[in-house]
Amino acid sequence: MLLGKSVRLERIFNRNTGRTIVVPLDHGVSVGPIYGLVDFKGTVNKVADGGANAVLMHKGLPRCTHRGYGRDIGLIVHLSASTSLCPFPNAKTLVGTVEDAIRLGADAVSVHVNLGDESEPKMLEDLGRICSDAAGWGMPVLAMMYARGKGIKNPYDADVVAHCARVAQELGADIIKVVYTGDVASFNKVVEACCVPVVIAGGEKMESTRDLLQMVHDSVQAGGAGLSVGRNIFQHADPVRLCQALHGIVHEDWDVDQALELVGAEG
Repeated sequence: MLLGKSVRLERIFNRNTGRTIVVPLDHGVSVGPIYGLVDFKGTVNKVADGGANAVLMHKGLPRCTHRGYGRDIGLIVHLSASTSLCPFPNAKTLVGTVEDAIRLGADAVSVHVNLGDESEPKMLEDLGRICSDAAGWGMPVLAMMYARGKGIKNPYDADVVAHCARVAQELGADIIKVVYTGDVASFNKVVEACCVPVVIAGGEKMESTRDLLQMVHDSVQAGGAGLSVGRNIFQHADPVRLCQALHGIVHEDWDVDQALELVGAEG
């Protein structure tokens, strides 16, 4: 692996565990300035103070946030977008370049692909091109891979999720983000099909803190490399303590009850 890529990955992954806690904050483009993203700098400060390894955002936001004091945190610049106002919200288009991310001092870039959508060919082309461009600069690529389309009966099916992950690996991604398949055995099937780290998405706001902690715990037990979870962290009542609890699960092998005790939630 190129030295530059190795150095950047060490800013995103805990070098002792090989795992990571990424907090995506890119939702402002897709759904607007939702709760938790109005005071954007405050949110970055909270998740950094809680021990998250990296935040993920679009190219216009690092100037508003990154990082005048305290604990450092990795920066992933997201390169693709769509909005909920569009008739085709699953059709992601590139809105940035690897060079943009380099100028911002980013540690990685990310691209979103929805397999099964009518625009899948273009999104695959974009992912492949970004992976090629990034390789030349030693820049890691995180691929967000989802199954979304008329022909997708169950986007959480282990075979479907494993297919999503494998596509990203074969096109050159260094980190793969997918949905959790619901249990340790099925998610292990996804992880085993990849030779690069696989992290889980958080999806819609979950019903309880315990549900989130249990999902993260089980994904790590299955061989997952951590999480890339947004609104379930930044919209939580106490993002600092939640990130500390997630740090315990991901990097210190805590059980769910230990983590829940720290958060102070009954779940």
